[in-house]
Amino acid sequence: MAIPRIPSYNIPETFPDNRVAWQASRDRAVLLVHDMQDYFLDFYDRDSKPVPQLQANIRSLIDLAHSLEIPVVYTAQLPEQNVQERGLLQDMWGPGLTAQPQGKSIVAALAPETQDTVLDKWRYSAFQKSTLEKMMREDGRDQLIICGIYAHIGCMMTACDAFMRDIQAFMVADAVADFSTEEHAMALRYVAQRCGAVTTTEALLAVLQPASSHNHVPLSQDELKTTIAGLLQVPAAELQPDDNLLDWGLDSIRIMSLLESWRKTGLDLSFMRLAEQPTLAAWWSILDPDPAHS
Repeated sequence: MAIPRIPSYNIPETFPDNRVAWQASRDRAVLLVHDMQDYFLDFYDRDSKPVPQLQANIRSLIDLAHSLEIPVVYTAQLPEQNVQERGLLQDMWGPGLTAQPQGKSIVAALAPETQDTVLDKWRYSAFQKSTLEKMMREDGRDQLIICGIYAHIGCMMTACDAFMRDIQAFMVADAVADFSTEEHAMALRYVAQRCGAVTTTEALLAVLQPASSHNHVPLSQDELKTTIAGLLQVPAAELQPDDNLLDWGLDSIRIMSLLESWRKTGLDLSFMRLAEQPTLAAWWSILDPDPAHS
């Protein structure tokens, strides 16, 4: 009746074709971090696949959302639930967090920040008994980017529920995890063919990052960090202000790509100026030399 111990597995490497051609927009989207609580993650070996990749990709999505001012919403089940409040979840999964209240916290690596919203989670869908739809409507947003666990349960049901509410759902294939490769793949197929769109972390970074898709100078050091992390395909949280970006693998071709993008906005920059000081802190001082913005 309880959640089973989940063996290590590989996230599917091929993804289903989408029936729709939706494209995520920074002005329309909300990022949902679904049920990433210690209780649910403890059914995995956290050092084995797919957990490290899951957490790294979710971290990249959160960092991107923060830099672009995309709202970030978390769901988290409450440990204080009586039998009536749990309803049929009690029959299907037992007492859950009620029996292990020490597991209620969002995993530390993905902990919400002050500007984020944490919603109480009562049923599979994040919309049930919550203010998620109301929040989205009030903010003029009609797209939901879904990451977290478990793909074939709450993540898939939330995507289906979003479809019923005329909200475009995007399930991030390599930023969700499940009980097995087979159930993970099943969830992706269902969403892609019946109620939403399946995408990847890398694809979202490419679509949403203004520096990669538009000629746009980052508006903050966090946005600069997210842009560089996207180019390097590493979690933005791992990049530190004084790290040598060349040591992370940022080559001259990528630097030239960024340089040309920024030059097209009218910024007067040289390759040598960037290459001589290849750190986030130095580049941000060049892009925005006003100390008040540091």
